[in-house]
Amino acid sequence: MRHTIRNLMLSALFVVLIGSKASAQGMPVYDNTNFISFVKSLLESGKQTANLMKTVKFLKTQKENIDKVNNVIKQLQAVRELARNNQRLFDVVQDDLREILNSPFIKPGEVTRISDSFDAILENSMAGMEYIDQILSSDNLKMTDAERAEVLKEKELESKEMVAEIEAKTRRYREIIQFREMQYKINNRETSY
Repeated sequence: MRHTIRNLMLSALFVVLIGSKASAQGMPVYDNTNFISFVKSLLESGKQTANLMKTVKFLKTQKENIDKVNNVIKQLQAVRELARNNQRLFDVVQDDLREILNSPFIKPGEVTRISDSFDAILENSMAGMEYIDQILSSDNLKMTDAERAEVLKEKELESKEMVAEIEAKTRRYREIIQFREMQYKINNRETSY
């Protein structure tokens, strides 16, 4: 601290002593062309900055638009997958259930139980589709596109689970039919010994 003060005092004394003997050459001269070109470059920089700000604003709105389109595409993919899963459910019920119920190895008491279990899955599927229709067509729920896409993904997973469940039930009933058919063949075979 003392050292800095001492240096400042010596510098001030040096300037005072030298400044008294030094003299200026006259008035400073300004070059008007350099000053004008400097002002022009400042104006041009201001215009470029304004254009850059407009570009940034434009790019920001375009990014928001791309995000909206992305969310809509995700929603469409989820709806398409849901429709495929539901179509698969209906196909399984139409074809495989008829085959299972027409089998002679299914007992009459089992027919209603099997039909009820498949009906429950189909009703759950239809309720899910009605909910999705309500989400997509109604503005009463006040959901953003991201929230809507998230709900659709959840419903898509639920529909995949329903497809897996109905396939497992179909496989199980076919195995039961095969077992009973084999059991019937074993019990009714002709013995020749």
